[in-house]
Order: sequence, then C-alpha cells, then structure tokens
Amino acid sequence: MSDYGRPLEFGYFLVPEAEAPLVELARRADALGLDLIGVQDHPYQRRYVDTWTLLSVIAARTERIRVFPDVASLPLRQPAVLAKSAASLDLLSGGRVELGLGAGAFWDAIEAYGGPRRAPKEALGALEEAITVIRAIWSGERNQRFDGEHYRLKGAQAGPAPAHPIGIWLGVRGPKALALAGRVADGWLPSSSWATPEVLPELSARLDDAAREAGREPGELRRVYNVNGTITGGSSGGFLNGPVEQWVEELADLALGYGIDGFVFWPEGEQQAQLTLFAERVVPEVRRQVALERGA
Repeated sequence: MSDYGRPLEFGYFLVPEAEAPLVELARRADALGLDLIGVQDHPYQRRYVDTWTLLSVIAARTERIRVFPDVASLPLRQPAVLAKSAASLDLLSGGRVELGLGAGAFWDAIEAYGGPRRAPKEALGALEEAITVIRAIWSGERNQRFDGEHYRLKGAQAGPAPAHPIGIWLGVRGPKALALAGRVADGWLPSSSWATPEVLPELSARLDDAAREAGREPGELRRVYNVNGTITGGSSGGFLNGPVEQWVEELADLALGYGIDGFVFWPEGEQQAQLTLFAERVVPEVRRQVALERGA
C-alpha cells in the first residue's frame, strides 16, 4: 500500500429518506466547504425519494459541491438514459456531477420493480457493457453502435457531451469486479462496512495489479471511501467510532498508508451535528496532517 499523493476530497453521504431535511442538509454540506455529496440509490425503498431527482434538486440549490449516486443501481437505470441524465445535470450544474455505479444488489427488490435478476457473472458483464455504452453517449458523436449481451446501441445520436470528464467510480469488491475497475474505471468506491482496514490492502492490491496489466498507473484511479460511523465526545468504540482525534488519526492513516484520497462521511446519530463536527474539526486537521507528512 502507498500514498499516491492525490489531493484529498471530503463529502457527505445523504440517505434519501423522504421525511428528512434533505435539501437543508445538502446546503449545509455545501456551506461547510465539503467537496462531494453521495446519495445511495435504492428505488424500491418506499421511504426513499428518487436518487436522481434528489441529486438534480441539490445541484440546483447549492453553489459548488459536486454530486453523485453512491452507487446507481444499474439494473434499474438503463445506461444510455443514465448517461444522458448525468451529462445533462453536469451541463446544467456547471460540471458538478460524478457517476458511481454498482452491478446490482437486493435482487428480489430489483425484480419486484421490473428489473432483471442477474447472476454474479451476468451482473459483472452488464456493468462492463454499461460503461462502454455510457462513454459512447458522453462522446457526443453521431451513429453510436454497440451490440452487447445486455445492452445495445443501434445508430444512437449521442449528446450533448458533459461539461467536464465525468468520473465513473465503481462500488465493487469481488476479484473480477476489482479487475474490471482497475482496467476501465476512473475510480473505486469502497465502503467501511466491508472494506475494513484488515482487507483494504488485499482489495487495493487487486485494483493496482489490474491497472498495471492494462497499462495504467494505479495512481490514476480515485479511491473514494464511504466512512460509516460516529464522532463521539468520549473514548473509542472501535474503528470510526470515537472522538475527533481518533477520526483524524484514522483518516490520515487511510490516506497515507492505504492510498485513499476521498472520504464520504456517513454518520450515525444526529445528522446536522455530526456533519458540522466532521467538516469543521475533522477535515481541516486531516488535511493538515497529510500535508505535513507529504511535505516531510
């Protein structure tokens, strides 16, 4: 593991519960100077608003923060139309959109909503095809054609092109999925619930090996880590559960020792208070410590 020296970014993971003050929380994250807002995508959850609609409203009501689905449920998001949506919002927001993608999960719920039920191999194949389709639509070029097993383009008129090169970040963990990410993606979106410090070295090594085999430098890939936990006023309760000082130490270690360059905070507890603590006390100190270590 190593530090790839990329600039650090910090964000907020917004759970799209219909009764939550979603736009208020997003505006607070923007005002606090965070870089990213990620929104999980589970259309079949009856208590959740639609992720893409929420991202669009957030982009309209904020000034500078970037938005992305964390991660889009590909089986329920037809990739050519998803590409069009992302490019459109990127244009309308002045280049403030990234795209997190997943192969799919919760297959019973996906099937209940009319989506396909895919075996792991099929889901991974569909994810790879979707990336090809999405980039073709972003090209803005006419007469796009693609004949895949899961998706097709038959003379599609692509465009408009997005305002900036939108990053495709994959929320994946299996060996073959990590190989795909290292080969073709712009970034990786692990979560602390499954990509713990104990397994991060192995997962990252697979990503790096795949990148090198594809003729890429591992440092080209963004590594944006969803960090789920609580900032407390007391003693440590374990990884990502403790006082500000513990959070600073753990995130700085993840940046310097594990190559993580983005942290999206998914707090437990009272959201406004946790968000403020993270942005005002954790983020500046992590930036300072990482800068000091890199300078040394």
